[in-house]
Amino acid sequence: MADFDVEAIRAQIRQMDFVRGTPEEADMWREDDADSRANLAIEGMALETDEHALFDMLRDEAVPPPLATQILLRLLDHPDADRSLPITPIAAVR
Repeated sequence: MADFDVEAIRAQIRQMDFVRGTPEEADMWREDDADSRANLAIEGMALETDEHALFDMLRDEAVPPPLATQILLRLLDHPDADRSLPITPIAAVR
């Protein structure tokens, strides 16, 4: 990925209207993320520091995994991204 401002993304997420996960769900998602990150590291695809910060922020904000995926796609301006999400693509910020 590219460099990005996690706090600016957090501000955009906080303006969104969505159902946040419960504390129990957020804990489960955090554990699942830890497993995924460990698997990526084993496969030689460890996340960069800013990527860790992004995913930690998504968990802190209790963003459900399907929405987190859509936010990531929007950040990357991927063709499959939901263009209605109020998230500014990384390329537009540069």
